[in-house]
This record gives sequence, C-alpha cells and structure tokens, in this order.
Amino acid sequence: MIGVPNEILPTLANGTVSASLIWLESNIFSLIPPSQVRYLAVGNEVLVNNPSYTQFLVPAILNLYRALHELGLADAIKISSPHAAAVLSESYPPSAGAFDLSLTPVMVPLLKFLSETQSPLMVNVYPFFSYVNNHQYVTLDYALFRSSAVEIDRDLEYRNMFDATIDAFVYAMEREGYPRIPVVVTETGWPTDGGYGAGAGNALDYNRNVVMRTKGNIGTPKRPGVGVEVFLFDLFDENGKTGVEFEKHFGIFGVNGIKAYDISFI
Repeated sequence: MIGVPNEILPTLANGTVSASLIWLESNIFSLIPPSQVRYLAVGNEVLVNNPSYTQFLVPAILNLYRALHELGLADAIKISSPHAAAVLSESYPPSAGAFDLSLTPVMVPLLKFLSETQSPLMVNVYPFFSYVNNHQYVTLDYALFRSSAVEIDRDLEYRNMFDATIDAFVYAMEREGYPRIPVVVTETGWPTDGGYGAGAGNALDYNRNVVMRTKGNIGTPKRPGVGVEVFLFDLFDENGKTGVEFEKHFGIFGVNGIKAYDISFI
C-alpha cells in the first residue's frame, strides 16, 4: 500500500490525467515496480482531519484511476482513501451505523467509485481510542478481544470493539445502497506507553489477536468468514510526532530499534 499525501490532492484533482500519470511514474513507479503495489491510499482521514481538502478527494482519485487505466494497471492496483471512524455519525450499536450527513456529498460518489471498480472502503480502526474516550461504556477487555460478555445486535453476537467498528461501516454503506463493498483496515494498533490503558502487554494482546483473526479469515458477525485485510500501525515509534504522548508509542519497535514486544506473524 502506497499513500498519496493530503497536500498533493489539489494538484492531482485540478490537473489532467496526463499530469497524474507523470506524478505516478515520477513519485512511485520510478522507485517501486507496479507489481509490488496493491493499493493506492489517496489522502488519509481527509474528511475529518483535513476538511479543506475534501472537495479534491474524489476528483484526485478519478484522475489517478484514469492514469492507472492508461498504464494498464487499473485492475491490479486498487484506489481508495482511508477514513477515521469519526466519519460515522452513529456507530453504536453497529446496526445503527450511518455516515455523517454533512459528508455524504463526498462519501456517496466515493462509494459509487469503489463499487464500480471493485475497490475496498479503507478505514482506520482504533479500539484504544474508543476505550480511552468512553471507558465508562467500553471495557478494556472488550477493546482487547478478551471479553467474555456478549453484546447482541439484531441477533448478531459482538465480543470485541474491532468487529463492532467494522460492521458499523458495513451498515453505513448498506444505508447508502452499497452492501457489497469490502473493507480494508489501513491502520490499527495499540500504544505501548504514554497514557491510560497503554502498555506493551496490552499492545501485544491487541495486535496478536488482530493477526490471528486476520490469518484465520474469521470475518465479522455481519460478514462471517469474509476475511478483513489489516495493516498494523506502526512499525516504529514516532518520537517527533506532536499531540498527546501516546501518539508517539504505537510502534512494535522503539526509536532505538529495540522490540517493544515480541509478536509473531507466522
């Protein structure tokens, strides 16, 4: 997966297809063979964190898609844009999942594109944030896949926040008339330090459970047996990152290159 920076969206959106093609070849394919690129993630959490770029998102995606088509790569490389859970106005229970009405003028054309090109909805899923911001309702065990309690929603059983968040997006897409778009989790993780609930043990538990579920193609209660592709965040800590302290500590490795915990992907 290769990311397209938020700040380049206006240039790509306002330019020609030829300009997008030149950008792809100069910034990506001159460095990485197309065969090694599975996804283009256009922007990141644009609608929530960089709303000034919202109007450029879909036009930039369309120009990049047309450029890939000219290169004969439109089927091999899928294009989408990662979204934060905050694009949902409702997410609990999962069946109430709905996109923020103020964002539907962008989300609906995006969903149409994803459906027509058989591309996934990209989402960043962080049960840690749900726990920290709503710990009176979300237990640590529910966030870490350790809960013995079951939440029932439309006869579906939910035992963790990860599944509930993904299914809220699935229901939200259904509400807009797009029930079959796959979901790819472009970011998920747990911090090892820097705040309430952070710690290497919890990070190991969380990421290990994510890996096990992904390898087993377990799916979610709404889509059982339909594997969800997941990208863990992050490989290294980011000591130069601004914001709250835990934002710096999502790495499997510290800034010194030493493992924070020993996770297996086998």
